[in-house]
Amino acid sequence: MTTARSTSPPAGMRLRELVFGAACAAAVRAAAQLRIADTLQDAPASTAELAAALKTEARPLRRLLRTLSCYEIFAETGNDQWVHTEMSRLLREDAPNSLRYISLWCTEPWTWEVWPRLDEAVRSGKKVFPDVFGKEFFDYLHDGAGASADVFSKAMTQSSKQSAEDLAAFVDLTGVSTVVDIGGGQGHVIASLLEKDPTVRGTLLDLPKVVANADPRLRPGGALAERAQLLPGDCRDEVPVQADLYIIKNMLEWDDQSTRMTLRNVMTAARPGARVIVIENLVDDSPSMRFTTAMDLLLLLNVGGAKHSKGSMVKLMKEAGLELGEIRPVNAYLHAFDATVPV
Repeated sequence: MTTARSTSPPAGMRLRELVFGAACAAAVRAAAQLRIADTLQDAPASTAELAAALKTEARPLRRLLRTLSCYEIFAETGNDQWVHTEMSRLLREDAPNSLRYISLWCTEPWTWEVWPRLDEAVRSGKKVFPDVFGKEFFDYLHDGAGASADVFSKAMTQSSKQSAEDLAAFVDLTGVSTVVDIGGGQGHVIASLLEKDPTVRGTLLDLPKVVANADPRLRPGGALAERAQLLPGDCRDEVPVQADLYIIKNMLEWDDQSTRMTLRNVMTAARPGARVIVIENLVDDSPSMRFTTAMDLLLLLNVGGAKHSKGSMVKLMKEAGLELGEIRPVNAYLHAFDATVPV
């Protein structure tokens, strides 16, 4: 007779599982690299069938699948047959909300070299990436990261597209004729907002290399180009544009001084009554705090930045002179801080 497993495993078991967390991350990475999720279709498939299609050895593939199934990524139905789960489908590249490239990016080779030095970062309060790789994180990414840079680009594009849809549905454009996205990357948010309201004009402000690769819809000849401005620049130096609405999404994660400079530049440029919406992952008010706190530590390691708590974001926005309104969740990962420039 078998005994039902306790709903709360002993502390020792839980800690053992946690310290082997790297095995789980590595297994997810291997599944994404091998494209197991893309290969497994709607019908069950055996390990041998998957191994033949993937050109792998069957026995180690079964070991990998067994490990993943412990985390509800793929499931075994019996007789060595495997089927998709809700999470394994997210590893498909063609899934509507695919996390394949995010999974690869968060487990890129450089990550395995900086995580073991977290104690150093905690002692010093400083990033460790330059000590490990001899250059700043983004310099490394754009000059020497090779395939990792491509993975990063695809991961950020994938993530941005998904959150842009949520944000466009969230933002009320009543009374807004002009909007600027500060540090908006390829401009997925601006594009989604312009598609939502054909009367709105938008500006994408980001570094020259970034805006040069903006969403094709925003570039000359694109479907939204007539209502879009691509503005190269660094928001920490200047925000040289007036608008009814300023959006700052996942950009205020540097040191506090850089955040203050950006908000100050917005206040200098904006007309009285303009809206400013800051969108951030929070470390203290999120259904996914394991994710946001992990990202917070990774920011410490690679750029010396930090995710915000609700209190820290409110403090910095009020210091800048913004009049804070509602704070609401956009989705399970993002909160929006809606503020106005005083009249």
